[in-house]
Amino acid sequence: MHIRKLPHFPAPTRLMQIVTLMGEQDAEESRAHVEALCARHDTPSPTAGKYFVCKLGALDFVWEQHTEVASYTFICPGVSEPGFGIEQFGAFAHEWIENLPGQVIRATQVSLMGSETTPDQIDALRSYFVPDDLIICDVADGRARIWSDFRLHDDGFGRLLIVDQGLQGYEPAQLVQRLQELGNYRNMALLGLPLAQRLTPQVSRLEQRLAALTAAVAERLSEDDRLLDELSFLSAELARLMADTRYRMSATRAYAQLSTDRLQSLKVGEVRGHPTLADFTERRLVPAMRTCDSFSQRLEDLSQRVAWTSSLLRTRVDTALARQNLDLLESMDRRTQVQLRLQQTVEGLSVVAISYYLVGLLGYLYKSLHESVPALKPEIATGLSVPVVVVIVMLVMRWIRRGLHAD
Repeated sequence: MHIRKLPHFPAPTRLMQIVTLMGEQDAEESRAHVEALCARHDTPSPTAGKYFVCKLGALDFVWEQHTEVASYTFICPGVSEPGFGIEQFGAFAHEWIENLPGQVIRATQVSLMGSETTPDQIDALRSYFVPDDLIICDVADGRARIWSDFRLHDDGFGRLLIVDQGLQGYEPAQLVQRLQELGNYRNMALLGLPLAQRLTPQVSRLEQRLAALTAAVAERLSEDDRLLDELSFLSAELARLMADTRYRMSATRAYAQLSTDRLQSLKVGEVRGHPTLADFTERRLVPAMRTCDSFSQRLEDLSQRVAWTSSLLRTRVDTALARQNLDLLESMDRRTQVQLRLQQTVEGLSVVAISYYLVGLLGYLYKSLHESVPALKPEIATGLSVPVVVVIVMLVMRWIRRGLHAD
């Protein structure tokens, strides 16, 4: 809902903008630095929020704090003398800029010339730029023309000249803001390039190592435990790389898209004989973004390949375990068969033992009956009882075994 914008100013105007990369501690230091600047000029300081506009004498000052950066913009309207220099922004400028918290990633001086600027005055400004890198093009449907070489000069600032060719109302401030946002987002997008270049050799080594591990997985004589350890180590290294670079690469894509959006909104027109802002942005930004995208894609592909290799190795380990389990079950089955045969042997011996004890009991019975029945011979009766007892015991044991099998 809240739109951050530059204060309204007409041509001619001079601007100076510095953008710094912040850490968590730098964010508070940035606010304190702005508060000290306001106190120096007896101006109310920012109490809350991340956007602040105030008057510093004849200057307008704008402070913006974003997620990663803070920008400081000084606006000096009514300066018609051509040229670039920070002296116009006050004696405090040098000292204040040197003590800025964070890392400066872009510093620009902008000179907005009025529509009454003569061609001779414009030609005289060529000396402020490097002729071989000079970029001239129309923007805002031809209502303004910009000059720049996109180089850092001896004072540490880049230079941008804007010639008014029919801007009205808030258009000058809007044009300057879009041009500065394009440059700031372009620089922020390029922060991902050194990271991608520095870590690319590590990704190449991981890819070679994974290729060797994948080839080892295909060999049946390889040691699965060793392969699992190496795959685990490789996965951990890859996870660390992705964690260290995911935010920067995502931010790079977002900043690149914002730069493209700002470039389209500027409606750049060609000036014959000179490269345009679109040419410079495409030549500088697109290859870097493709390098970063390629780096991110390699990480994603490597992660997928690690997952596939791990899955293959796990499948082989599971197959080996299944084979071992099958062998174990077969061994248990053989053991059970042996136990069954032993049990059947024991059952046969049990029939003999039980029959022996039963015949012995019958012998005692026959001896006791001999006194009452003299004709009964205990030895003969005992001998005749043996086959009968054995058959009865065998039938009983078979009946019991059938009952158990039925259950």
